[in-house]
Amino acid sequence: MNTITHDILYLGVNDHQVDLFEGQYPVPNGMSYNSYAILDQKTAILDTVDQNFTHQWLDNVHRVFGDKAPDFLIVQHMEPDHAANIAVFLDLYRSTTVVSSAKAFTMMQNFFGTDYADRRLVIQEGSTLELGRHTLAFVSAPMVHWPEVMVTYDTCDKVLFSADGFGKFGALDVEEPWEDEARRYYIGIVGKYGAQVQALLKKAAGLDIQMICPLHGPVLKENLGHYLSLYDTWSSYKVESEGIVIAYTSVYGHTRAAVESLAEKLKAKGAPKVILHDLARCDMSKAVEDAFRYSKLVLATTTYNAEIFPFMRTFITHLTERNFQNRTVAFVENGTWAPLAAKVMGGMLSHAKNLRIATNTVHIHSALSAESKQELENLAEELCLDYKNLQESTADKNDLTALFNIGYGLYVVTSRDGQRDNGLIVNTVSQVTNTPNRVAVTINKQNYSHHVIRQTGVMNLNCLSTDAPFEIFQRFGFQSGRTADKFQGMEIHRADNGLVFLSQYVNSFLSLKVEQYVDLGTHGMFICSIEEARVLSKVETMTYTYYQKNVKPKPQTEGKKGWVCKVCGYIYEGDTLPEDFVCPLCKHGPADFEPIA
Repeated sequence: MNTITHDILYLGVNDHQVDLFEGQYPVPNGMSYNSYAILDQKTAILDTVDQNFTHQWLDNVHRVFGDKAPDFLIVQHMEPDHAANIAVFLDLYRSTTVVSSAKAFTMMQNFFGTDYADRRLVIQEGSTLELGRHTLAFVSAPMVHWPEVMVTYDTCDKVLFSADGFGKFGALDVEEPWEDEARRYYIGIVGKYGAQVQALLKKAAGLDIQMICPLHGPVLKENLGHYLSLYDTWSSYKVESEGIVIAYTSVYGHTRAAVESLAEKLKAKGAPKVILHDLARCDMSKAVEDAFRYSKLVLATTTYNAEIFPFMRTFITHLTERNFQNRTVAFVENGTWAPLAAKVMGGMLSHAKNLRIATNTVHIHSALSAESKQELENLAEELCLDYKNLQESTADKNDLTALFNIGYGLYVVTSRDGQRDNGLIVNTVSQVTNTPNRVAVTINKQNYSHHVIRQTGVMNLNCLSTDAPFEIFQRFGFQSGRTADKFQGMEIHRADNGLVFLSQYVNSFLSLKVEQYVDLGTHGMFICSIEEARVLSKVETMTYTYYQKNVKPKPQTEGKKGWVCKVCGYIYEGDTLPEDFVCPLCKHGPADFEPIA
């Protein structure tokens, strides 16, 4: 029997009989159904296994406990691959108390015809169970991915029994990378419930976790930050990797020829990764996984019965059911007499959040023509614009159309103090001359960046685009670069002047050299020449108004009296706002505060 810690043993089984998990996900390397035992003054088993492995599991239980009944059976999740043997077990061990949530006992009534009212312990958020040295604390995890789910934290050995969280496809006697099959498992099974996973991660952040024991897949003992970070990325629908996925269907080969040509163009123009999925032949769950993993998605299909080809409809349904969002999507349609595919695909995705639909759509009338080949070229150019301009060898460093993205928008100004990169949010930028081109940037003197730029005379101006999330404003606007590393965990790209420029959530950047400084009292204006200018995307510049309406969270003012900052939402409680008050978060003055209604 596998020993996990001195007191925790593994009771689970491997399943190499299953071909489709949950009737739809191919599992060529099988599945594991995990069950655990805790040995203490009182003993406990956490979860059972699938019905096809009843006797193998009961043999494992008997090897550990012999004829002695465990004190508790803890049921974290009622899905049959984990709960099928509850009734069998409790018939054999009649003195064992079953421990679970109220919702789970209702489900037991449905599955087994009894809710074990005479031998049950109902737990909820915050409940604990004393075993001796081990104290088990229960944490509610509704819809991760059923409503009754509880996870269990052992305060003694610092182990989180995570139910289906952090699980993966694949049996434990097969060596394979964790990430790919864990990602496919998460997106396929849990992907719809990102908000609920985020809520569980916030609870987990308050626990000292040294080990994670899921109900599928291996026990995670090392580098837990890596797994937690991936779960945060997946559950918040962030881009995990830069790349372009092409998902297509093709009846007679013409659409396939088009996407193969597009793939070659994308690779030639600097796309870091291009993945093709023939939806009629591939593992659909793998195609869905890649759509969530990578930053851009091309959907290519034929018009079919005044609709779209069935495999494409199924694929898009899989995406929308799992809250597909925060990606760039492009369309390639083929139709001999009445092409409708792009319209239908766009309609199916119309309610998805934060999708940027590519400007260029490719229209094929039966087979590729000179016109549709040019459309492929235009689409490839659009999708690869940011990749091209991130690379030193292909970047257009004198693209002064970057100036067109300056408006009453929001920007990240980056600088360096000699040892550390710095950045801050500004909203006072303007082009002041065009012969030569000069830009004025005004910065509050209290900001550390003002001090750095006064000394160095250089900065980069990053034009934020409308896909920038609030965390960018928190990172660069709500902490000081004197004490915080504002680029921690970010991929670093540097311009020719040696300063960082942002590779995500900006549409362009300008490398500026200070030519003149104007003292404006509380602020300083830097009038700068342009030494480098790159356009990274065609996404619109984020205006101050857009930020207010769509990005900034609504401040929690209920029951409070005072003033709220219109920029960051900081609340000053008091009848009168001091005339010299400066917001401690965003450094804006009284003019940017308004009374709480």
